Amino acid sequence: MIDQTTLVTYLAILLGFVLIPGPAVLLTLARASASGTKVGLATGLGIAVGDLIHTVLAVVGISAIVLASATLFTIVKYLGALYLVYLGIRAMLEKVDNSQLSDRQSLSTQLAFRQAVLAEVLNPKSAMFFLAFLPQFVNPDNGTVWLQLTELGLLFVLLGLMMNVAVAFSAGHLGGYLRRTPIIARWQGKFVGSIYCALGVRVALQER
Repeated sequence: MIDQTTLVTYLAILLGFVLIPGPAVLLTLARASASGTKVGLATGLGIAVGDLIHTVLAVVGISAIVLASATLFTIVKYLGALYLVYLGIRAMLEKVDNSQLSDRQSLSTQLAFRQAVLAEVLNPKSAMFFLAFLPQFVNPDNGTVWLQLTELGLLFVLLGLMMNVAVAFSAGHLGGYLRRTPIIARWQGKFVGSIYCALGVRVALQER
């Protein structure tokens, strides 16, 4: 079992991630604003399923690395740190295309769900994020590694889904507000990028 201090820290960081709009939230917002709450909910559920798949892949891969070689695990951690810093810099420098918030394409719930699952599963950034993020809160002294990774992954998926459900229900109001306030979209990348960079530094400096 994960110790209470680690769990509280993990949940606090996750809360920061889900409260700052990212690609998944923007996709849910765009779909719900364009095609209604049901489509938004289907999109959020599809993203959650995609993240569940990433969790399973991360659990299998990371557990194998931990069991096989401490050196390989350390290498993965440093590669993950570099990748997170890279994503952070990209996010801070990237210009936001507000057109994604005004998509007026009509979708069925089934199609929205399938598209969201596929988009999330095929997103290499999501895969690398799970590989880089989850291991930082795993302590072999707390028990079976794969059980800890599974618990962390499920918590991530659950909080993300809750955020997307909330966005789907409030998309009409929130979508209109974001479109009228472009400065939020411009600063979003800087906030997200700062979190990625800070996490990358934390990963690089943390002892195993």
